[in-house]
Amino acid sequence: MTEKVIQSTDDILLILCKSVQKVLTKASGEDITFSPVVQKINKTCLKPDIGCFTVFEGGLSGLLIMNFTAEASMEIYTSYMINMGMPRDELSILHTSDDVANVLGELMSQAMGRFQTELRQELQVSIKLSVPKMLVINKDIVISIDTKIDTPEYRRVSFETESHRPFFLELGIEKTEFETLFPFEKEEEEDIEEILLAEQRRQRLTKKIDWNATLK
Repeated sequence: MTEKVIQSTDDILLILCKSVQKVLTKASGEDITFSPVVQKINKTCLKPDIGCFTVFEGGLSGLLIMNFTAEASMEIYTSYMINMGMPRDELSILHTSDDVANVLGELMSQAMGRFQTELRQELQVSIKLSVPKMLVINKDIVISIDTKIDTPEYRRVSFETESHRPFFLELGIEKTEFETLFPFEKEEEEDIEEILLAEQRRQRLTKKIDWNATLK
């Protein structure tokens, strides 16, 4: 008889953390890491200097929050833009600039897309995602999960950039367990992040060529 596999909140959290790590590592070209230790918390909260949140629902409901310090956000933004072929002297120098928020929002959207794909592959669960909202803030803002969730659970995981600048993932999610009834084969899907990055590089290169041609 096949042994039944049960996956719960921390297993889902691990899928999410790996999705965020994979997207940020590939986009920035840096070694992004996260702590093997998870912190149980009582609420989710946006914190300075840049916060991002997105809601997901469907086969699983919850809330993701990413809290970036100014230093971590600038390192990820700068590494990403240089990795995309942009000259350093053309980049924003302040974490409050729209360009930084737009890039981080774009990367979080890719990370949640990866999470959506991994959930479907690992647990055969489908979810719908809201567009990530980026906020530059100077004080804590409490964000709550939909009140329809009867037994929410909250977790926080610490991440680090290659230069050891910290940022944090917070997850609020309905308490649930997934039990495997019978074995199944995982679907093989294309690497969506690589496709998106390649297209973004092409678009940025095209814009740069057009701009140079205009100057001539």
